[in-house]
Parts: sequence; C-alpha cells; structure tokens
Amino acid sequence: MPLPTAHEVALLRVAQSAVANAVRHARAGHADLTLSYMEDRVTLDVVDDGVGSDPGAVPASGGFGLVAMRARVAELGGSLVVESAPGQGTALAVSFPPGRPVIRLLIADDHPIVRSGLRAVPAAEPDFEVVGEAAGGERAVELAPALAPDVVLMDLRFGQGMAGAEATRAITSRADAPRVLVLTTYDSDADILAAIEAGATGYLLKDADPADLATAVRDAAAGRSALAPAVAQRLLGRLRSPGSALSRRETEVLDLVAAGLSNQQISKRLFLTQATVKSHLVHIYAKLGVDNRTAAVAAARERGLIRP
Repeated sequence: MPLPTAHEVALLRVAQSAVANAVRHARAGHADLTLSYMEDRVTLDVVDDGVGSDPGAVPASGGFGLVAMRARVAELGGSLVVESAPGQGTALAVSFPPGRPVIRLLIADDHPIVRSGLRAVPAAEPDFEVVGEAAGGERAVELAPALAPDVVLMDLRFGQGMAGAEATRAITSRADAPRVLVLTTYDSDADILAAIEAGATGYLLKDADPADLATAVRDAAAGRSALAPAVAQRLLGRLRSPGSALSRRETEVLDLVAAGLSNQQISKRLFLTQATVKSHLVHIYAKLGVDNRTAAVAAARERGLIRP
C-alpha cells in the first residue's frame, strides 16, 4: 500500500532519530527496525537492547527528541508510543492509518506567479504531488501522457497558442486520460460551456479558498464534478430556462460579434454560411430582447454570457 510522501518522510525521520538515540543515549549494541503494511494501518517498530530508561525520569511527552517526533506523527494522523525500562532496552512504535492515494497534479497556467501559488496548495496536502507544470496549452497536451497525472489544473486563456478549452479536449480525448479541473478567472456562459463540452470534470474560479480547491481536486480525481457555486448557479439557470439560454454556437457567434468581426468573417472563422450566421443572430436578438448587434453584445456582457 503506497503511502503519501509526507508519511514516508515522517517514518524515515522517526527511524533516524530512534536509531541515533539508541546509539548515543541508550548505548545499544543492536536495534531492530520493522516496517509492517496491514489492511488498516502502517506501523514502524524500533526495538533496541540498550540501557533503557525509567519512565518516571523521562516524561512521556518529551526527552530525546520525542516532542518533535510525536508532534509530526500526530500532525499526519498517526500515533507514537514509547516503552522503556532500566536494563530492558527501548521499544518505539509509530502507526499510521491507511493514507489517501496520492493524487498526481499537472499545473497548466502561463503566469509563473500563479503556478507558484498553485504549488503551495498541494504542498499543504500530504496526498497531493505536483508532477509537472506547463506554461501553455500545447505543452500541457504534451506532458499529460508523459507524466500520467491524475488531475490537470487548467487555465482557460494562455498568452498565445492553444486555448485551455482546446487543450482540455485534446487531453480528455485520449484513452486513460486524466481529469481536467479548469481553474480560471472567467465565469461567462461562453467559457463555462466551452470547458464542460471539451470534457472538463470541474470548473473553479481562481479566488477559490485553498480548502475548496483541495476538495475539488479530490472530487475531480474520483470522477465527481466540481463546480464553483457561481458556475453551478449559471448552469442551473440554463436548465431552468432552456428557451432563453444561448446555445453554444450562438455564444460563439456573439463572442465574435463582440470582437468586431463581420458576418462574412464569422462565417469563415466558424465554417458556416453567412445565412446561418444571420439566422443565429436573429435567435440571439430574440432571446436577449434586443434588435441590433451592439445591444446584443451589451446585454450579453451585462448578463455574464460573454467576457467583458
């Protein structure tokens, strides 16, 4: 049963300290170390043949570095017990309950400061391990099969190159693909729909609390959807009023209108006929209660359907 790295390090430190104490303080000639993996726990036993000590002379909570060892073990949910008697050696036992499976993370964001901040969250979680970072969508697509992460934390917009939704689609289309958890500042319908349709398991905003992010990562790794409250509310609103919600294609068309493209340019960009683009605009106007392009863009931005 594999242990999280933090637990393995704690066991190593305890073993090193116990052996050092046996040599320096107990004058032991021999020490046995036994690491046992059982169904309900992992234990480390260190037994020496040293001079031992009087339990009354050494506080149960202190002495020979026990304070630091016991605190570290307790922090990780384990226990440390020491038994000793004069002339009978010392026995130390550390026990951990089964650890959570380690979740391997790939971080994809084009801002170094953001990537550094995201690394801090897994560092505080013993069952998280960052296995790689990507500054662009293309690089994330390359690293995903090579590093075999369980979850990819994916931004939606990179400085240049492949967008986050496109990278998500490329990653999730492969066999044994990792889960993709979108982590972005954008919460428009256009962004949410693009990410979900591309195969994202979850969608979180970058102002999420670290504890919420950790929970979302575990949910995504387990195949459960993880949505920011604002995102969930938007999707729920679309389900409640499907007739007034813009379709994915209508949102794409309106996004390009907002960018200043003409019907002809939109038709070329989306591989549609100009008649189809006009048809989409008619439906958009009706759903938004407007009668022209400018008003449609303004109404959509006000409602959070497209980016400002």
